[in-house]
Amino acid sequence: MQKFAVAIALFALSSASWAASKGVTLSVPGMDCATCPITVKKALSRVPGVNAIEVNFEKREAVVTFDDSKTNIAALTKATEEAGYPSKAVGEPK
Repeated sequence: MQKFAVAIALFALSSASWAASKGVTLSVPGMDCATCPITVKKALSRVPGVNAIEVNFEKREAVVTFDDSKTNIAALTKATEEAGYPSKAVGEPK
């Protein structure tokens, strides 16, 4: 019984450190041509921890899913800015 309790305690401690997958919608108003989304997606894909990216030219936004233990929204907006497309977080993905 004691070994079982220790195993449960270890599992609880290790699962508490698992990172959550988070998502954010970034407004990228500077995208003004059909090739801009390619550049934005490429910049975001280089950020460690990014799992998925959907860039919509018509809406001028990027929906990004990421591992919050490896990156954050500030790193995502920095990546788009460094690529020439400043962005800001506008909400959770829909």
